[in-house]
Amino acid sequence: MNVWFLRLARIGAVLALAVVMLGAYVRLTDAGLGCPDWPGCYGRLVVPHPATSPEELGVEYTRPLEAGKAWREMIHRYLASTLGLVCLSLAGIAFFNRRDPAQPKWAPALLVALIIFQGLLGMWTVTLLLNPFVVVGHLFGGFATLALLMSLGRWRSTRFPSPTRALRVLGLAAAAALVLQISLGGWTSANYAALACPDFPTCQTRWWPPIADFEEAFARWRGIGIDYEGGVLDHPARVAVHFTHRLGALLAAVLIALLAAKLIREPATRRDGGALLAVLVLQLSLGVSIVWFGVPLAVAVLHNGVAALLLLAVINANQRIRQR
Repeated sequence: MNVWFLRLARIGAVLALAVVMLGAYVRLTDAGLGCPDWPGCYGRLVVPHPATSPEELGVEYTRPLEAGKAWREMIHRYLASTLGLVCLSLAGIAFFNRRDPAQPKWAPALLVALIIFQGLLGMWTVTLLLNPFVVVGHLFGGFATLALLMSLGRWRSTRFPSPTRALRVLGLAAAAALVLQISLGGWTSANYAALACPDFPTCQTRWWPPIADFEEAFARWRGIGIDYEGGVLDHPARVAVHFTHRLGALLAAVLIALLAAKLIREPATRRDGGALLAVLVLQLSLGVSIVWFGVPLAVAVLHNGVAALLLLAVINANQRIRQR
Protein backbone atom coordinates (compact mmCIF):
# COMPACT_ATOMS: atom_id res chain seq x y z
CA MET A 1 0.00 0.00 0.00
CA ASN A 2 1.13 3.56 -0.71
CA VAL A 3 3.02 4.90 2.31
CA TRP A 4 1.64 8.39 1.76
CA PHE A 5 -1.87 7.02 1.91
CA LEU A 6 -1.17 5.54 5.35
CA ARG A 7 0.47 8.70 6.64
CA LEU A 8 -2.32 10.91 5.35
CA ALA A 9 -4.98 8.62 6.84
CA ARG A 10 -3.28 8.85 10.23
CA ILE A 11 -2.98 12.62 9.98
CA GLY A 12 -6.66 12.69 9.03
CA ALA A 13 -7.58 10.62 12.09
CA VAL A 14 -5.82 13.10 14.41
CA LEU A 15 -7.46 15.99 12.57
CA ALA A 16 -10.88 14.32 12.82
CA LEU A 17 -10.48 13.97 16.59
CA ALA A 18 -9.61 17.68 16.79
CA VAL A 19 -12.70 18.55 14.72
CA VAL A 20 -14.92 16.45 17.01
CA MET A 21 -13.55 18.14 20.14
CA LEU A 22 -13.70 21.62 18.62
CA GLY A 23 -17.29 20.94 17.59
CA ALA A 24 -18.09 20.10 21.21
CA TYR A 25 -16.40 23.33 22.32
CA VAL A 26 -18.49 25.34 19.85
CA ARG A 27 -21.69 23.68 21.01
CA LEU A 28 -20.91 24.02 24.73
CA THR A 29 -20.09 27.73 24.38
CA ASP A 30 -23.40 28.35 22.56
CA ALA A 31 -21.56 29.37 19.40
CA GLY A 32 -23.38 27.01 17.04
CA LEU A 33 -25.34 29.94 15.62
CA GLY A 34 -22.47 32.43 15.92
CA CYS A 35 -22.70 32.64 12.13
CA PRO A 36 -26.38 32.61 11.10
CA ASP A 37 -25.59 31.56 7.52
CA TRP A 38 -23.52 28.88 5.77
CA PRO A 39 -20.82 28.41 4.54
CA GLY A 40 -19.80 32.01 5.17
CA CYS A 41 -20.35 34.20 8.19
CA TYR A 42 -22.74 37.09 7.57
CA GLY A 43 -22.12 36.56 3.88
CA ARG A 44 -18.33 36.62 4.18
CA LEU A 45 -15.60 34.00 4.38
CA VAL A 46 -13.98 35.87 7.28
CA VAL A 47 -15.83 37.04 10.38
CA PRO A 48 -16.74 40.75 10.04
CA HIS A 49 -15.14 43.30 12.33
CA PRO A 50 -17.05 43.64 15.65
CA ALA A 51 -17.70 47.33 14.88
CA THR A 52 -19.53 46.49 11.65
CA SER A 53 -22.97 48.07 11.74
CA PRO A 54 -26.18 46.04 11.20
CA GLU A 55 -26.75 47.99 7.97
CA GLU A 56 -23.38 46.85 6.61
CA LEU A 57 -24.08 43.25 7.60
CA GLY A 58 -27.39 43.22 5.79
CA VAL A 59 -31.02 43.43 6.82
CA GLU A 60 -31.50 39.66 6.37
CA TYR A 61 -29.32 38.94 9.41
CA THR A 62 -31.55 39.46 12.42
CA ARG A 63 -29.11 37.79 14.84
CA PRO A 64 -26.59 40.35 16.18
CA LEU A 65 -22.92 39.72 15.50
CA GLU A 66 -20.95 38.31 18.46
CA ALA A 67 -17.40 38.16 17.19
CA GLY A 68 -16.14 35.60 19.74
CA LYS A 69 -18.87 33.09 18.94
CA ALA A 70 -18.58 33.75 15.21
CA TRP A 71 -14.83 33.11 15.20
CA ARG A 72 -15.24 29.84 17.15
CA GLU A 73 -17.78 28.65 14.61
CA MET A 74 -15.69 29.70 11.61
CA ILE A 75 -12.47 28.13 12.95
CA HIS A 76 -14.43 24.89 13.32
CA ARG A 77 -15.56 25.21 9.70
CA TYR A 78 -12.01 25.93 8.49
CA LEU A 79 -10.69 22.87 10.31
CA ALA A 80 -13.53 20.69 9.02
CA SER A 81 -12.84 21.93 5.48
CA THR A 82 -9.18 20.98 5.87
CA LEU A 83 -10.29 17.51 6.95
CA GLY A 84 -12.46 17.35 3.84
CA LEU A 85 -9.43 18.11 1.65
CA VAL A 86 -7.48 15.33 3.39
CA CYS A 87 -10.30 12.87 2.67
CA LEU A 88 -10.47 13.95 -0.98
CA SER A 89 -6.70 13.47 -1.24
CA LEU A 90 -7.02 9.96 0.18
CA ALA A 91 -9.63 9.14 -2.43
CA GLY A 92 -7.37 10.51 -5.16
CA ILE A 93 -4.39 8.45 -3.98
CA ALA A 94 -6.58 5.36 -3.79
CA PHE A 95 -7.80 5.92 -7.36
CA PHE A 96 -4.31 6.34 -8.86
CA ASN A 97 -3.03 3.38 -6.83
CA ARG A 98 -6.08 1.20 -7.57
CA ARG A 99 -4.03 -1.60 -9.20
CA ASP A 100 -2.31 -2.35 -5.88
CA PRO A 101 -4.17 -5.33 -4.32
CA ALA A 102 -3.45 -3.99 -0.82
CA GLN A 103 -4.95 -0.57 -1.57
CA PRO A 104 -8.41 0.06 -0.03
CA LYS A 105 -10.71 1.27 -2.79
CA TRP A 106 -14.28 1.48 -1.53
CA ALA A 107 -13.50 2.87 1.94
CA PRO A 108 -11.93 6.13 0.63
CA ALA A 109 -14.95 6.65 -1.64
CA LEU A 110 -17.27 6.04 1.31
CA LEU A 111 -15.22 8.52 3.32
CA VAL A 112 -15.74 11.23 0.69
CA ALA A 113 -19.50 10.54 0.66
CA LEU A 114 -19.53 10.77 4.44
CA ILE A 115 -17.66 14.09 4.38
CA ILE A 116 -20.13 15.52 1.86
CA PHE A 117 -23.05 14.43 4.03
CA GLN A 118 -21.28 15.93 7.06
CA GLY A 119 -21.10 19.23 5.20
CA LEU A 120 -24.84 19.09 4.58
CA LEU A 121 -25.48 18.32 8.24
CA GLY A 122 -23.28 21.26 9.20
CA MET A 123 -25.37 23.51 6.97
CA TRP A 124 -28.65 22.13 8.34
CA THR A 125 -27.39 22.61 11.89
CA VAL A 126 -27.34 26.34 11.16
CA THR A 127 -30.35 26.67 8.85
CA LEU A 128 -32.57 24.49 11.07
CA LEU A 129 -31.46 26.42 14.17
CA LEU A 130 -29.74 23.63 16.12
CA ASN A 131 -32.47 21.03 15.66
CA PRO A 132 -31.46 18.19 18.07
CA PHE A 133 -31.92 15.47 15.43
CA VAL A 134 -29.53 17.27 13.09
CA VAL A 135 -27.05 18.06 15.88
CA VAL A 136 -26.91 14.40 16.95
CA GLY A 137 -26.56 13.28 13.34
CA HIS A 138 -23.70 15.74 12.82
CA LEU A 139 -21.97 14.50 15.96
CA PHE A 140 -22.37 10.90 14.88
CA GLY A 141 -21.03 11.67 11.42
CA GLY A 142 -17.90 13.10 13.01
CA PHE A 143 -17.39 9.95 15.06
CA ALA A 144 -17.95 7.78 11.97
CA THR A 145 -15.40 9.80 9.99
CA LEU A 146 -12.85 9.37 12.76
CA ALA A 147 -13.45 5.62 12.97
CA LEU A 148 -13.12 5.17 9.19
CA LEU A 149 -9.89 7.16 9.06
CA MET A 150 -8.48 5.08 11.92
CA SER A 151 -9.28 1.87 10.05
CA LEU A 152 -7.60 3.20 6.87
CA GLY A 153 -4.49 4.07 8.88
CA ARG A 154 -3.80 0.36 9.37
CA TRP A 155 -2.44 0.59 12.91
CA ARG A 156 -0.55 -2.48 14.14
CA SER A 157 -2.81 -5.15 15.63
CA THR A 158 -2.57 -8.42 17.53
CA ARG A 159 -5.15 -11.14 17.08
CA PHE A 160 -7.06 -12.55 20.05
CA PRO A 161 -6.28 -16.29 20.17
CA SER A 162 -9.23 -18.63 19.65
CA PRO A 163 -12.14 -16.21 20.23
CA THR A 164 -15.42 -17.91 21.13
CA ARG A 165 -18.82 -17.08 19.69
CA ALA A 166 -19.86 -15.66 23.07
CA LEU A 167 -16.88 -13.28 23.01
CA ARG A 168 -17.76 -12.09 19.51
CA VAL A 169 -21.33 -11.42 20.65
CA LEU A 170 -20.03 -9.54 23.70
CA GLY A 171 -17.84 -7.38 21.46
CA LEU A 172 -20.77 -6.47 19.22
CA ALA A 173 -23.05 -5.84 22.22
CA ALA A 174 -20.46 -3.51 23.78
CA ALA A 175 -20.11 -1.62 20.49
CA ALA A 176 -23.89 -1.31 20.06
CA ALA A 177 -24.34 -0.11 23.64
CA LEU A 178 -21.62 2.50 23.18
CA VAL A 179 -23.14 3.76 19.92
CA LEU A 180 -26.49 4.09 21.70
CA GLN A 181 -24.81 5.88 24.61
CA ILE A 182 -23.04 8.35 22.31
CA SER A 183 -26.41 9.09 20.70
CA LEU A 184 -27.94 9.69 24.14
CA GLY A 185 -25.02 11.93 25.08
CA GLY A 186 -25.55 14.00 21.94
CA TRP A 187 -29.28 14.19 22.65
CA THR A 188 -28.58 15.33 26.21
CA SER A 189 -26.24 18.07 25.01
CA ALA A 190 -28.48 19.18 22.13
CA ASN A 191 -31.44 19.54 24.51
CA TYR A 192 -29.40 21.33 27.21
CA ALA A 193 -30.16 18.64 29.78
CA ALA A 194 -26.67 18.17 31.28
CA LEU A 195 -27.72 19.65 34.63
CA ALA A 196 -31.30 18.37 34.73
CA CYS A 197 -30.11 15.97 37.43
CA PRO A 198 -27.74 18.09 39.57
CA ASP A 199 -27.02 15.29 42.06
CA PHE A 200 -25.19 11.98 41.74
CA PRO A 201 -25.67 9.01 41.98
CA THR A 202 -29.33 9.94 42.53
CA CYS A 203 -31.35 12.12 40.16
CA GLN A 204 -33.52 14.81 41.71
CA THR A 205 -32.69 13.13 45.07
CA ARG A 206 -34.36 9.87 43.89
CA TRP A 207 -33.00 6.67 42.37
CA TRP A 208 -35.83 6.90 39.82
CA PRO A 209 -37.03 10.51 39.38
CA PRO A 210 -40.85 10.58 39.50
CA ILE A 211 -41.11 13.83 37.53
CA ALA A 212 -39.35 12.45 34.46
CA ASP A 213 -41.40 12.82 31.26
CA PHE A 214 -40.00 10.15 28.94
CA GLU A 215 -42.66 10.61 26.25
CA GLU A 216 -41.83 14.27 25.72
CA ALA A 217 -38.08 13.69 26.13
CA PHE A 218 -37.82 11.78 22.87
CA ALA A 219 -40.56 13.54 20.92
CA ARG A 220 -40.82 13.38 17.15
CA TRP A 221 -39.55 16.04 14.74
CA ARG A 222 -41.11 19.34 15.79
CA GLY A 223 -40.97 21.08 12.46
CA ILE A 224 -38.97 23.83 10.77
CA GLY A 225 -38.51 27.37 12.03
CA ILE A 226 -38.12 26.61 15.73
CA ASP A 227 -35.02 28.08 17.39
CA TYR A 228 -33.59 25.31 19.59
CA GLU A 229 -30.78 27.38 21.11
CA GLY A 230 -31.10 26.99 24.88
CA GLY A 231 -33.49 24.04 24.45
CA VAL A 232 -37.26 23.85 24.10
CA LEU A 233 -38.04 20.91 26.40
CA ASP A 234 -39.61 21.55 29.78
CA HIS A 235 -37.84 20.46 32.97
CA PRO A 236 -39.46 16.99 33.40
CA ALA A 237 -38.52 16.07 29.82
CA ARG A 238 -34.92 17.20 30.36
CA VAL A 239 -34.77 15.11 33.53
CA ALA A 240 -35.89 12.08 31.51
CA VAL A 241 -33.22 12.76 28.86
CA HIS A 242 -30.47 13.05 31.46
CA PHE A 243 -31.61 10.01 33.41
CA THR A 244 -31.81 7.88 30.26
CA HIS A 245 -28.25 8.92 29.47
CA ARG A 246 -27.19 7.65 32.90
CA LEU A 247 -28.96 4.33 32.36
CA GLY A 248 -27.23 3.99 29.00
CA ALA A 249 -23.88 4.72 30.65
CA LEU A 250 -24.47 1.91 33.15
CA LEU A 251 -25.31 -0.61 30.42
CA ALA A 252 -22.37 0.39 28.21
CA ALA A 253 -19.92 0.43 31.14
CA VAL A 254 -20.83 -3.11 32.24
CA LEU A 255 -20.49 -4.56 28.74
CA ILE A 256 -17.24 -2.70 27.95
CA ALA A 257 -15.72 -3.68 31.31
CA LEU A 258 -16.54 -7.35 30.62
CA LEU A 259 -14.97 -7.08 27.18
CA ALA A 260 -11.84 -5.45 28.63
CA ALA A 261 -11.55 -8.19 31.25
CA LYS A 262 -11.65 -10.86 28.53
CA LEU A 263 -8.87 -9.12 26.60
CA ILE A 264 -6.72 -8.63 29.70
CA ARG A 265 -6.78 -12.37 30.44
CA GLU A 266 -4.93 -13.13 27.20
CA PRO A 267 -1.23 -12.10 27.02
CA ALA A 268 -1.53 -11.23 23.32
CA THR A 269 -4.28 -8.63 23.92
CA ARG A 270 -3.49 -7.56 27.50
CA ARG A 271 -2.43 -4.07 26.46
CA ASP A 272 -5.56 -3.58 24.38
CA GLY A 273 -7.77 -4.64 27.28
CA GLY A 274 -5.88 -2.44 29.73
CA ALA A 275 -6.18 0.57 27.43
CA LEU A 276 -9.90 -0.08 26.94
CA LEU A 277 -10.49 -0.28 30.69
CA ALA A 278 -8.42 2.86 31.37
CA VAL A 279 -10.35 4.92 28.80
CA LEU A 280 -13.64 3.62 30.22
CA VAL A 281 -12.71 4.64 33.78
CA LEU A 282 -11.59 8.08 32.57
CA GLN A 283 -14.84 8.59 30.66
CA LEU A 284 -16.99 7.62 33.65
CA SER A 285 -14.96 9.94 35.89
CA LEU A 286 -15.46 12.84 33.50
CA GLY A 287 -19.19 12.16 33.35
CA VAL A 288 -19.52 12.24 37.12
CA SER A 289 -17.36 15.40 37.30
CA ILE A 290 -19.69 17.19 34.89
CA VAL A 291 -22.57 16.71 37.33
CA TRP A 292 -20.64 17.36 40.54
CA PHE A 293 -18.92 20.53 39.31
CA GLY A 294 -21.68 21.99 37.15
CA VAL A 295 -20.51 21.30 33.58
CA PRO A 296 -16.99 22.81 33.58
CA LEU A 297 -16.18 23.64 29.97
CA ALA A 298 -12.83 21.82 29.84
CA VAL A 299 -14.29 18.68 31.44
CA ALA A 300 -17.29 18.66 29.09
CA VAL A 301 -15.07 19.00 25.99
CA LEU A 302 -12.81 16.21 27.27
CA HIS A 303 -15.89 14.05 27.90
CA ASN A 304 -16.71 14.35 24.21
CA GLY A 305 -13.15 13.63 23.08
CA VAL A 306 -12.69 10.65 25.37
CA ALA A 307 -16.01 9.25 24.09
CA ALA A 308 -14.40 9.23 20.64
CA LEU A 309 -11.32 7.46 22.02
CA LEU A 310 -13.53 4.93 23.78
CA LEU A 311 -15.33 4.20 20.52
CA LEU A 312 -11.98 3.63 18.81
CA ALA A 313 -10.87 1.33 21.64
CA VAL A 314 -14.06 -0.75 21.36
CA ILE A 315 -13.67 -0.95 17.57
CA ASN A 316 -10.07 -2.02 18.09
CA ALA A 317 -11.20 -4.74 20.52
CA ASN A 318 -13.67 -6.08 17.97
CA GLN A 319 -10.97 -6.12 15.31
CA ARG A 320 -8.76 -8.18 17.62
CA ILE A 321 -11.56 -10.66 18.20
CA ARG A 322 -12.58 -11.00 14.55
CA GLN A 323 -9.18 -10.77 12.89
CA ARG A 324 -8.03 -13.89 11.05
